[in-house]
Amino acid sequence: MVKVKICGLRDQAALDASQGAHFVGFNFCPASPRFVTPQAAESLRAPAGAARVGLFVDPSDAEINAAQHSIDAIQLHGLESAGRVRAIRARFGLPVIKAVTIKGAQDIARAVEIYAKTADWLLLDGSRGGQGRAFDWVLAKALRSPCPWMLAGGLTPDNIREAITCAHPDAVDVSSGVESARGVKNPGLIRKFIQAASQAA
Repeated sequence: MVKVKICGLRDQAALDASQGAHFVGFNFCPASPRFVTPQAAESLRAPAGAARVGLFVDPSDAEINAAQHSIDAIQLHGLESAGRVRAIRARFGLPVIKAVTIKGAQDIARAVEIYAKTADWLLLDGSRGGQGRAFDWVLAKALRSPCPWMLAGGLTPDNIREAITCAHPDAVDVSSGVESARGVKNPGLIRKFIQAASQAA
C-alpha cells in the first residue's frame, strides 16, 4: 500500500481531515507561507497512527533541537550534504527524509547515489518544496533505491492515481495540491486526496 503524507499543516481542522494519512508535515522554514512554530505544532493533534514530520531547510542543530519534541521524523529540503544528513540522523535519533529536486533522469541517479544509504527516505520533488511543479513521473518508474522513496510535486486529488500507477512510489507527499489558497489547506481536498491515493494503491 502506498503511504500518504500531507505537508504544510497549520491548523487542527486540516489535521483532522488528514485521518488515514501515514505522515503529517509541519513546515519550520520561516520564509514559507506554511510556516508554523514548533510550539504551535506541538499543540496540534495528529491523526492516530500518523508520524509527525518537521520540514527544515539547511537547519542548524539548534533549530532542530527546538522542534525535536513535536516531531517523529526530520525532512531536509535544502542543500544538505550526505555527511550532514548522517550527522543529523545520528545526533537526533530520528528518521530522516531527504528531499531532492528532480529535473531529469540524472538527478534521480545522483539522489540515489548520494543519499539513499544515509537517509531513511528519499523524497523526489519537481521543485523546492510546495510550489506544485511536477517532474516527468516516467523517469522514476525504473528507480532502484536501497531506501523507500516519496513522490512529490504537482500532485492533486485528480492526478494522484495516475502518478502512483506511473511512478510506483512507496509514498506520496502533497502540500499545495490540497490548498484553496497558498498556504491555506482545504479539508475537503485533503480527504479526497487520501481517498484517491488509497484507491490507487
